[in-house]
Amino acid sequence: MNDTAFWQDKRVTVTGGAGFLGSFVVEKLQARGAKQVFVPRSVEYDLTDPETPARLIEDSQPDMIIHIAALAGGIGANRERPAEFFYNNLMMGVPLMHAAYKKGIEKFVALGTICSYPKFAPIPFKEDSLWTGYPEETNAPYGLAKAMLLVQSQTYREQYDFNAIYLLPVNLYGPRDNFNLQTSHVIPALIRKFIAAKENGDPSVPLWGDGSPTREFLYVEDAAEGILLAAEKYNGPEPVNLGSGMEISIKDLAELIGRLVGYEGEFVWDTSKPNGQPRRQLDVSRAKEYFGFEAQVSFEEGLRRTIDWFQKHKDEID
Repeated sequence: MNDTAFWQDKRVTVTGGAGFLGSFVVEKLQARGAKQVFVPRSVEYDLTDPETPARLIEDSQPDMIIHIAALAGGIGANRERPAEFFYNNLMMGVPLMHAAYKKGIEKFVALGTICSYPKFAPIPFKEDSLWTGYPEETNAPYGLAKAMLLVQSQTYREQYDFNAIYLLPVNLYGPRDNFNLQTSHVIPALIRKFIAAKENGDPSVPLWGDGSPTREFLYVEDAAEGILLAAEKYNGPEPVNLGSGMEISIKDLAELIGRLVGYEGEFVWDTSKPNGQPRRQLDVSRAKEYFGFEAQVSFEEGLRRTIDWFQKHKDEID
């Protein structure tokens, strides 16, 4: 059960609260009775500017910060802009947590990424494996920048007794996802490609890699619920995975999405394009043990909801 009393008088600042995951976190906060939720917009609060965090905290006066804002994208975007993915994510997080500590904020919830895991971490990924090797090369700059928030949260807890927690969500999907083919992740990209191919009568669809890598996915509303359960109940130093515990190959994923949208053409795998990390599946036992989180939405149901949302909004999407 979630804790509505916990949020009654809390002032909560949610960076990235207007984005994909953040918008669901804000909605769930409001459903829990949180009346004072501040969502900074990047136009007014550029978190890559080191002067911004202190001003943001002064303006919003939060008891808690949930830091979701990030520069994120698929393999293509990470390969084209690795320096931006490193610098922007580091600077959006580290100065903000430091400012929160200096201002005496009660709690800081930091969102990491499973891109921080070593390329060949044992399956399922356990949180203790984070520092056993280098991340997969195509998204290592992003993964390492986000991992610094874990180092910061643990050291600030140790030296300053600052209550910062660190969560590692797996690949997310759902309504309101980014469907821009230049920057999107795999599920929205496949949905958009297959629907366009079906409408155009295309006999085949080109896809990246060879289809062999595996991924785990978590429905965005489940992820938002996990974040708020951790915000309510977890106050420890260890990083915690947020996932569903399922694993599916990209090939099987493509076939499933193709079936759900009714595309009957051929898939053409372009093996000149990178596969990314070979396998991804999380050990999700720590989240259940520490704050009672388990994913609720089945993968096929989540995909159906995502496809339905895209069908309704595709004319509004670039």
